[in-house]
Amino acid sequence: MKLIDGKELAKNIRTNLKDEVEMLKSKGINPKLAVIMVGDDKASAVYVRNKSKACNELGIEYEEFLLKTETTMDELLSLIDKLNKDINIDGILLQSPIPKHLDINEAFRKIEPKKDVDGFNPVNVGKLSLNQDCFVSCTPYGIIKMLETYNVPIEGAHAVIIGRSNIVGKPLLQCLLNKNATVTICHSKTKNLEEVTKQADILIAAIGKPEFVTANMVKDGACVIDVGINRTEEGKLLGDVKFFEVSEKASCITPVPGGVGPMTIAMLMANVVKAAHYREN
Repeated sequence: MKLIDGKELAKNIRTNLKDEVEMLKSKGINPKLAVIMVGDDKASAVYVRNKSKACNELGIEYEEFLLKTETTMDELLSLIDKLNKDINIDGILLQSPIPKHLDINEAFRKIEPKKDVDGFNPVNVGKLSLNQDCFVSCTPYGIIKMLETYNVPIEGAHAVIIGRSNIVGKPLLQCLLNKNATVTICHSKTKNLEEVTKQADILIAAIGKPEFVTANMVKDGACVIDVGINRTEEGKLLGDVKFFEVSEKASCITPVPGGVGPMTIAMLMANVVKAAHYREN
């Protein structure tokens, strides 16, 4: 069994990006990310802090916009509009979740596609489905990069995704299709789930249920990617996969923590650098 070390891979990607940032700065382009957070969600605050650290490490400029829970839709859209027009800002990220009285899809539609480093504007979603150049949602982007780096065959493989979220499941489906995999996507209404997952050459768990995937759901020699980050009452982090049990059957597997998580941040940084390159034209 091979461990897919997302932490080490993300470190290598960040090292290369740091050189690219220096090259852009030598041309007078200072890459900059703007992050909007509405409300005081504790998990979001941790994610935002990690993004800030990554930017600082790479020399990417970073600005945070912390809005109150009672912020109106007009106020949020007005801020996004202002950031769209700011020529010094390359990437705009709206941290989710946002308060229930706000429409996150309307906000994503407002973000300029060329600054949409999270890949959630419908223009980028559509371009991904057409296999055109676009910003790809960071977690699926990171998963594809992991599979490619560890030489996991994608073309012709049967990939099974558990979870159909707009953040992971749906964009990952398109990414894998674009790489010529045969893709099955499972969800809460899927019948005979175990029979489906046991057919997978590549099994991706993105369901948000701790240790949901057990050894009897996995084919011998499958590559298993665990997207889940679940915190127990004791504060321990668990993935969606029962790691020690499944690792005995898998040919390769990602750990939690240290797997997909660091790659998500690294690919966000890659998207910001890509956005900064648009200023060269």
